[in-house]
Amino acid sequence: MMMDSREKDELIDNAWRGELERKDAIDLYRIYPLELFELADSMRRETVGEYITYVVNRNINFTDLCIGDCAFCAFRGREGYILSMEEILEKTRDAVGRGATEVCIQGGLLEGMKLEDYCTITERIKDEFPKIHIHAFSPMEIYHMAKNSKIDTIYALKELKKSGLNSMPGTAAEILVNRIREKICPHKLSSEEWERIVKEAHGIGIPSTATIMYGHIETLEDRIDHILMIRRIQEETNGFTEFIPLPFMCENNELGKIARRRGGIDDLRVHAIARILLYGAVDNIQASWVKLGLEMVQLSFLCGVNDLGGTLMEEKISKSSGSKAGEYLSPEEMEAMIIDAGRIPKRRDTLYNIII
Repeated sequence: MMMDSREKDELIDNAWRGELERKDAIDLYRIYPLELFELADSMRRETVGEYITYVVNRNINFTDLCIGDCAFCAFRGREGYILSMEEILEKTRDAVGRGATEVCIQGGLLEGMKLEDYCTITERIKDEFPKIHIHAFSPMEIYHMAKNSKIDTIYALKELKKSGLNSMPGTAAEILVNRIREKICPHKLSSEEWERIVKEAHGIGIPSTATIMYGHIETLEDRIDHILMIRRIQEETNGFTEFIPLPFMCENNELGKIARRRGGIDDLRVHAIARILLYGAVDNIQASWVKLGLEMVQLSFLCGVNDLGGTLMEEKISKSSGSKAGEYLSPEEMEAMIIDAGRIPKRRDTLYNIII
């Protein structure tokens, strides 16, 4: 983008003040990449210093059966499995034995699965492991269980909290623009419903992450609108622990037949603009190593990212869509990556309290 130095300096000043309008954000996204990355990195340093954090956790995807029809999904029905409660507990035992402080539990939308079924999962885990942090059930899963149980989503959230739910993944966000959602996930909850459920969770003390799935049919303007919506919610609730850009994985799904993300510089721009637009609101920007790959994640540390996410131990969803990064990174491997990038590794818990 051709912009004189005065205009660019004014944009950067507005960014530091947290006063970027939509058009400003679009213009800033298009400046010379290294200038964008430098600004994001400066904001990262100002906000969180030189630490790159990570959490020892385990993913548990309890079923791949799903009544949904999202065009980007390659996970649905791939193996046709449903984990038993004992299998979920065994995976949790294994995770705790390997030092995990968190289990992240999500699954497909099982027909007829009700609130009590989800509560049973959290209750049984907490009965055996009262100190484990349960990070579970996306806004779409909350919507699904409430609909099946003929209850309000706020009631479902309150019952889940009683049963041991500690925090919620902010997935199912995809792009929070209904025009796009109608094309890529027409039967998923709307942008307004996602926002409402997240606000309800935050309002009763259930924090969540926030995500964006980018690199398919959305426009730059859609990306900016999505991130600005996250900022607006955070200014109201202060309930987001981190923001996680998730690049679209294009293999083995319908959307991949018509959409290919550019990757490379575009991936880094998304992480940088997230740091800039969320400056002063959401402190932590996480890179998904399983989706970006290890080399790109290291580069993202220079573009505003301060968190590497979790060890995972098991990962089925990205793998089914073409991820080649693997399913597990040990704490030692994570720390080596961080040190190689010139940063200081710190192990954290789900809520960003430093452990070691």
